[in-house]
Amino acid sequence: MLIRRNLPPFQEQWALPGGFVRIDESIDTAARRELQEETGLQDVFLEQLYTFGAIDRDPRERVVTVAYYALVNLREHALEATTDASEAAWFSISHLPSLAFDHAQIVDIAIARLKGKVRYEPIGFELLPQKFTLSQLQTLYETVLGVRLDKRNFRKKLLKMNLLVELDETQTDVAHRAARLYQFDAAKYHQLREKGFNFEI
Repeated sequence: MLIRRNLPPFQEQWALPGGFVRIDESIDTAARRELQEETGLQDVFLEQLYTFGAIDRDPRERVVTVAYYALVNLREHALEATTDASEAAWFSISHLPSLAFDHAQIVDIAIARLKGKVRYEPIGFELLPQKFTLSQLQTLYETVLGVRLDKRNFRKKLLKMNLLVELDETQTDVAHRAARLYQFDAAKYHQLREKGFNFEI
């Protein structure tokens, strides 16, 4: 998700949302505030990514950036550009426009982190609707990892973890045979994790 900058430098160019930390707020609070102010997004998974501190990364002055990444289910969150953004829009990671500052580097590091973390922590469920099919789940993992997964092995491994709740519901409004819907049992995952359970795809 990118914003079109409304202010110089790089005015009218696409960039990641962000801004300066206020004197009376924590870095986490600033990240959530800036995300909401520039895009309207709130109540989403947000995690610190990396610190960027190259001397010449901002032509105005010396700026150190503590970058965060968010996982957002597009169906449940509407975008709204505000403050210093004239536009906010979603882009495919394989078709990004030229980005302001060193934001292309930040995106690359965020994608690498997501590819690694999605294998050992169930953060991928943040990107799915609350009720999803096994095909939707597999498509998500294939998209993030950039690989094709064996359907039978993938389902067997996920179902064996006992973290998916099979619902007595199926898809609606589909032309093909409706698939069974599932939910991720976050409470059970946290209980198992405290006992040493390892989530691994």
